[in-house]
Amino acid sequence: MRLADKVAIVTGAGSGFGEGIATRFAAEGAKVVVNDVDSAHGERVAAAIRQAGGQATFVRADVSRGDDVKALLQATLAAYGRLDIQINNAGVSHRNQSMLTVPEDEFDRVYAVNVKSLYWTAQHMAPHFRDNGGGVFINIASTGGVRPRPGLVWYNGTKGAVIVTSRAMAVELAPHRIRVNVINPVAGDTPLLATFMGEDTPEIRAKFVSTIPLGRFSQPRDIANAALFLASDEADFITGACLEVDGGRCV
Repeated sequence: MRLADKVAIVTGAGSGFGEGIATRFAAEGAKVVVNDVDSAHGERVAAAIRQAGGQATFVRADVSRGDDVKALLQATLAAYGRLDIQINNAGVSHRNQSMLTVPEDEFDRVYAVNVKSLYWTAQHMAPHFRDNGGGVFINIASTGGVRPRPGLVWYNGTKGAVIVTSRAMAVELAPHRIRVNVINPVAGDTPLLATFMGEDTPEIRAKFVSTIPLGRFSQPRDIANAALFLASDEADFITGACLEVDGGRCV
């Protein structure tokens, strides 16, 4: 098993990409802390992992809040005694619309969840990694941070920030054997899809898919497979990388 005896936190793991990552990591031997703000969904994912023979526990925390992230780490250490891998997957978006009509409170929430969460996990998880000989951050950004399009301006901005912040983190944390990498998914068939598209209709789905050379939306398994490689010891000389998992969308 590629993650045997590793401990991983996966934020936003109650659905979508996070659920896929948590499930795949557990199947590869990791002890997984399923994090989400939705307790029902998070508990469901953790229970499914345990039922399949894996090890998982659910911890509710809002990753935009420092005290919650501190408590998330403490709960992880109480459950498993260490942390090796931090997956920053939790994310939100405003609805696809003009940049001029997004309300300020939505703007603030998107930046708090998508960007400030990196600040808080760095503040709390990086010292733990440093003191224990190393660790891994994998931050889930988006193709929107590489090739932005109209309608998701402020969301795209957060993902650009995730990419640049992650690369800067990689350089600063490298002396402590802490690796930091980024995955850029294309739009996925997840609960956020309707928000990205503005409206979920067959016509709009076809329009979105037409921009992806391999001809389909991403699936949680696609992102999970990429995260598995970057989290594993097979990638122990990879840091500061941005991996597009996008079916050719950014070519």
